[in-house]
Amino acid sequence: MDSDLSIQLTTSRAAVGAGSVQTAVLKKAAEAEASTATLVAEAVQSAPAPTGQGLKVDKYA
Repeated sequence: MDSDLSIQLTTSRAAVGAGSVQTAVLKKAAEAEASTATLVAEAVQSAPAPTGQGLKVDKYA
């Protein structure tokens, strides 16, 4: 009976550890995605408008 309890306890602790690792991996993935989105947004804002585009609105077109 003691061995069954120790196996259950070990299995339970392993599951908690795996859940912690999974949470950490998901957090890092979310941070990387946010960093990439910020990088792309900054690049888009700093890029000059193509010639003939984006400087005036043609209301008569």
